[in-house]
Amino acid sequence: TSYFVVTLVFLFLLFCLRLYVVLKSGAKYKPGSKGSVSVLVAVGSGGHTTEILRLLGSLSSAYSPRYYVLAQTDRMSEDKIHAFESSREQGDSEFSVFRIPRSREVHQSWSSSVLSTVNALCYSVPLVFRLKPDLILCNGPGTCVPLCLVGLLLGVLGLKQVVLVYVESLCRVQSLSLTGRILYPLTHYFFVQWAALRDKYPKAIFLGRIV
Repeated sequence: TSYFVVTLVFLFLLFCLRLYVVLKSGAKYKPGSKGSVSVLVAVGSGGHTTEILRLLGSLSSAYSPRYYVLAQTDRMSEDKIHAFESSREQGDSEFSVFRIPRSREVHQSWSSSVLSTVNALCYSVPLVFRLKPDLILCNGPGTCVPLCLVGLLLGVLGLKQVVLVYVESLCRVQSLSLTGRILYPLTHYFFVQWAALRDKYPKAIFLGRIV
């Protein structure tokens, strides 16, 4: 029994060390240095979708292909995605749309949120492992939590270095969203759009309003 416990502790420490290395090295990794950058975009609903599409509109055609991942219960975002992609220049519309279960519904209890997040994680693992994006871009929907965790796992296992970029929603002025608080220590680049948040969170990058 003691040998089993020691082995588990060793494996846990090894995992933590590898995770630390992945988080530190990710900011130095330049995925676009050898060509295009494949982007997995975690799409929320309502304002989250509008903001993330505005952000994508400011990116060059080098960020392609784009893999949009949205919740199975999201009925409106896919139409917005197709409208956005059709408005881009011809030849710059290489994209795909995928769906996973929602991590947490509005007003869902915390206890059941754990189960729904685990369920979303189970769907995210095969999807992210298959796509192996260079970059995961998200801005607050709960859907991005399991996607980012699997992106980190790819790096921990040495399969692919995935850069995680989080942009906090413009409506978050004084405090981070729940998703932001979860992903703050795990992302390589964490952007906020208000100086008050930059002052509270030293790792955060403040460039003013970007969406």
